[in-house]
Amino acid sequence: MKRRGRHPVNELTVLRIKSIKEPGRYADGNGLYLVVDKSGAKRWMLRTVVRGRRRDIGLGGIQTVSLAEAREKCSELLKKAKAGGDPLAQRRSEKAIPTFAEAAATVHQQHVATWKNKKHTAQWINTLTTYAFPTLGSRAVNDIETAHVLAALSPIWLSKPETARRVSQRVRTVLDWAKAAGFRSSENPVAGVAKGLPRQPDRKKHHAALPFEEVPAFVRSLRASENSEPAKLAFEFLILTATRTSEVLGLDWNELSQDVWTLPAERTKPKRELRIPLGGRCQEILRTARQFSDGTGFVFPGQKQGQPLSNMVFLMALRRLGLQVRVTGHGFRSSFTDWAHERTNSPHVVIEMALNHVIKDKTEAAYRRGDLFEKRRQLMRSWEKFVHHN
Repeated sequence: MKRRGRHPVNELTVLRIKSIKEPGRYADGNGLYLVVDKSGAKRWMLRTVVRGRRRDIGLGGIQTVSLAEAREKCSELLKKAKAGGDPLAQRRSEKAIPTFAEAAATVHQQHVATWKNKKHTAQWINTLTTYAFPTLGSRAVNDIETAHVLAALSPIWLSKPETARRVSQRVRTVLDWAKAAGFRSSENPVAGVAKGLPRQPDRKKHHAALPFEEVPAFVRSLRASENSEPAKLAFEFLILTATRTSEVLGLDWNELSQDVWTLPAERTKPKRELRIPLGGRCQEILRTARQFSDGTGFVFPGQKQGQPLSNMVFLMALRRLGLQVRVTGHGFRSSFTDWAHERTNSPHVVIEMALNHVIKDKTEAAYRRGDLFEKRRQLMRSWEKFVHHN
């Protein structure tokens, strides 16, 4: 039935919008309506007259468009309609370029099929919804600049550094997709955002790491660099096995058997033996390394007889590549971790075992059987393929 009496003006409130459950159309005023679908989804709609004909124009869902933003959009489109323009045509042209929220939903949907970890699948989109959408959600992907990403990350950069890092990576992924899909032409604005943010606290426990997307290019640069051949081989072996610096430098030929490296308990941080699967490139590195030793003692010998490479060798390699400030050798374990969570469906426990971490979650530890060697073998094969085929 048609409503009698005065026309509503700013009738809706944020609290009322949250409380509305019944499907239907709820007027706010000036032609703006909140539409509640049978599924419970809520969206904005502008009902107006365009060149003598009634038109309904969608303004987006309440998850990405706030009440204030909906009113602002409504006002802009009404002005255009009253001036004789066609806001519907304008909306159609705008729709050709997705908003960040729409692009994120598309990227998330494309990856869901490859993610079997339901917790990670939900966290991926939920972190963006919570921390990125309020600033970036309703903005067209081609309009997003470094300042916008900075505004999204600033509130959590110091208070939630780990979350901020993951949000940054996921924003980067969405905008990389947007560029690949032809919706952006400029470089990814996430790359330079850290320059405008303060240094995060507690850096002692977090080694500087490359974003995992940059690891393949780094390895190519490493192999073409002027560093010594043993140093290059050891560094690449470190990256591909996601092990610790001391573990690689102390690697003895007696620890190797075909495609398995058995790391003795006394040489590991948690003091437990670990079998490490070696992919094709790792085995190739070992064959090459035999040229620099007699097949006994250290796999990566130093200049002094009976001594391994210096523990400064990776820092020096990074210095020659101009990366000693922002990257450490140990930091590549973080790069591997981020890649495993973002690009694979490996369970968290498998990733932790690959890093030889102690499983702190008692429930998760109780369900673990053996050393998950075959699952880790598949994970490390995928990592090697990513590093050398990108």
